[in-house]
Amino acid sequence: MRLPILFLCTAALAGCSVDMGGFAFQSETKRGVTTTTTTTGSIGVSTREPVLTPEGECSVGASLNPSTRPLPQEIAPGITECELVKIKAKAPTDVLIGESGKGQREVQVLYSEPGGRELYLFTDNRLSRIVKPGGEG
Repeated sequence: MRLPILFLCTAALAGCSVDMGGFAFQSETKRGVTTTTTTTGSIGVSTREPVLTPEGECSVGASLNPSTRPLPQEIAPGITECELVKIKAKAPTDVLIGESGKGQREVQVLYSEPGGRELYLFTDNRLSRIVKPGGEG
């Protein structure tokens, strides 16, 4: 009886994300004058792999996804959007995010390099094609 309930809870929580924000007040009195300051903060944690935002940044700073893996050594089909940015070690020139007719996330990541423009095409957060100057890809 407990196993089906546990399975149901696990399935319901799969792919969840948590965004927390808050603020704090701090008062300090010096020479009869009280000063109150406010501090704000936020954090995001997800059980999904991070994806790129339109600004070219990863959507979540920390991932609890059990499939998290070490950074790949090279750019190759199958890497994630954020892995590409980490390997390149610089923000992309442009990021276009859309959806296919099948409901899949499709992302085009453009880098302007000295040798020409490089376009990286992702489907559901996995690199599927690379288009480089000279028709490679």
